[in-house]
Amino acid sequence: MAENDDFEVFDFIINDEDEVMLLMYVRDGEPKDARVVLNPEEGTAVLYRNDVDEIQLSDIGDDIFDSLAEADKLLVCELSRDKKDDDTEIVYAYEADVED
Repeated sequence: MAENDDFEVFDFIINDEDEVMLLMYVRDGEPKDARVVLNPEEGTAVLYRNDVDEIQLSDIGDDIFDSLAEADKLLVCELSRDKKDDDTEIVYAYEADVED
């Protein structure tokens, strides 16, 4: 997904059931009581992983907001920061409450 300087990148995936998953590289600290606040008008969102870590997400496509319109939860997968894509593993997989 990225080289050494690109660990702040993220991507969204929508499955056949119109469920959205956020993929990003692992952050320091464990996620706890995660929530995501959507701002479709601006094309942005903020993921609050825990009490001290918030991640600004920008340039989000309308299709993502459309799929999240009726969703209560967003599945988040945090991937290891290995330089080789073959060695990438899921470190954390959790649900974040969706708020708008």
